[in-house]
Amino acid sequence: MAFSDDEMDEIQSTVGKYIERIRPKDEDVRKQLDLAFRIEGQSVYLFEIRPDMRGRIISHDVAKTTFVRTENVWKIYWMRADLNWHSYEKTNVKSIGDFVKTVETDKYGCFWG
Repeated sequence: MAFSDDEMDEIQSTVGKYIERIRPKDEDVRKQLDLAFRIEGQSVYLFEIRPDMRGRIISHDVAKTTFVRTENVWKIYWMRADLNWHSYEKTNVKSIGDFVKTVETDKYGCFWG
């Protein structure tokens, strides 16, 4: 089941404000490294955007949270070097804001390094 309009508004507001706060301010820097998010189904992804060695623009997923409606929790995952999603230690949180806080305070360096 897709997110309701109210849920989408909350996600876009909360995650959008976080991304805007941490992404590079300088437009020239953003051409080399930028940050964004996307919503797919019941999941929200945080990712980097940068040119590869040939100049093509690529994206690299960094963090993912999936809402499990039956449990009313957000499960948190991080992308390891093996390019698979792995559960983060503090796997479940109650809100999208708690997901953002978890990514922001990541004591293990799993998300942004």
